[in-house]
Amino acid sequence: MKTFAIILCLFIIQMVVIFLLEFRRPQRTVAWLFILLCCPPLGLLFYYYFGSDYRQARNIKRRGTSSLREIRKHVECRSRIVKKPEETGNPEFDNQRELLLLLSRLSENPITGRNQSRVLFTGIEAYDSMLEAMESAQEHIHVEFYIFREDKISQRFKEVMLRKARQGVKVRLLCDGIGSHSLSRKFINTLKKGGVEFHFFLPPLLSFLDRRSSYRNHRKIVIVDGLIGFTGGMNVGDDYLGHDPEIGYWRDTHLQLEGDAVYFIQFVFLKDWRRASGERLSHPRLFPVHSCEGSEAVQIVESGPDLEVDSAQELYFAAMCAAKHRIWITTPYFIPDSAICRALKSAVLRGVDVRVLIPGKPDTWLVYYASLSYLEDLQDAGVKFYRYQKGFIHSKVILIDQLLASVGSANLDMRSLYSNFELTAVLMEPERIAKVAAEFEQDLKNSDFIDPHEFKNRSRFTRLKENLCYLLSPLL
Repeated sequence: MKTFAIILCLFIIQMVVIFLLEFRRPQRTVAWLFILLCCPPLGLLFYYYFGSDYRQARNIKRRGTSSLREIRKHVECRSRIVKKPEETGNPEFDNQRELLLLLSRLSENPITGRNQSRVLFTGIEAYDSMLEAMESAQEHIHVEFYIFREDKISQRFKEVMLRKARQGVKVRLLCDGIGSHSLSRKFINTLKKGGVEFHFFLPPLLSFLDRRSSYRNHRKIVIVDGLIGFTGGMNVGDDYLGHDPEIGYWRDTHLQLEGDAVYFIQFVFLKDWRRASGERLSHPRLFPVHSCEGSEAVQIVESGPDLEVDSAQELYFAAMCAAKHRIWITTPYFIPDSAICRALKSAVLRGVDVRVLIPGKPDTWLVYYASLSYLEDLQDAGVKFYRYQKGFIHSKVILIDQLLASVGSANLDMRSLYSNFELTAVLMEPERIAKVAAEFEQDLKNSDFIDPHEFKNRSRFTRLKENLCYLLSPLL
């Protein structure tokens, strides 16, 4: 009896600890309590190493980044900062002054108005564009990916990086420690011996011992000479070219940018490089004067546990609340928080056309069933869901009216919204928004509408899997 009382006391203590540390995010509290119930002796140990540790998050901010104040002043002096609706070049913003003000204050990176963008909808198009730009490098190449595989397409990247390094170009490669854990020592040593500077962002063992395993760098960045920048949803791997026999065709969205916005992608890379390598990069040649004649308004929004504001979540929530006609979403992983769910339901009540496109062929079953667990409630509210059937859809795109389109690395799930280091480009130019919208409509033609009545009739076993995954979804 005494032993039972001790065990019960320890269990209650663990519950109290989790409640105290996670009270700001109830959904995560429920997830961790579920884990605690499933494995009482190890629940708190799991939480210690993998849970959200706010103290460590503050340490990341304090230790991982320098202010780079001089660089920021230099960058902003070179940029055309958009402060008024008419400067966006989009008449839709004439009635969205509040949203424009929020976006301006949301991120350290301002809205800039001297840009030219190109949206890339296939792996072949994106990789060819990145490699072509890298081949033209004269000063430096900065590459940052969550996943950098060791296969045919990565071999092409490696060859270009080594060749440019031999030509005297400064080449830096940054990969996430978890996402790119499969890179062999031989592959990495070949790069280093060839003059490519390589670092892992939070290597697995270090991040585990330092209790930062949940903070992953999910960004995708390529910068060439500080003049051409790429970001979006694509990592480096043959599967993004449709060569995975189990997944097949891979549909994604990436972005090529020239102009002011590239300065701020560069700024994000420099901070990440500083965290991973300890090296402070601040040479003015990293921010050359560009000759871009484009007039597109673009904002680069970085988000991550090192920031005071959950930028990605605030961006999506505010944009959805501002929608008057349409909210079209493409996301491979749909695990929204309660605020996003409320925004979508409210939009439907206002008469907004809300559509969400998710994969019909998942790459991760756990996340897939977690995504499905959110559908019925939102369908009842009038949100329309579609499953992509042509292959796997990995795009992370949100369209709000003719107002803006976001393209980036952040999924509409709680891991991207709160824990990962992400990067999103907000496009405000009407023609570019129309192009993204046209591609969304094309994707719908390759998708099946999820009929609410049929979905309600799914089996009890399927519901059980969804419910179990729903409990864990805030941690996925």
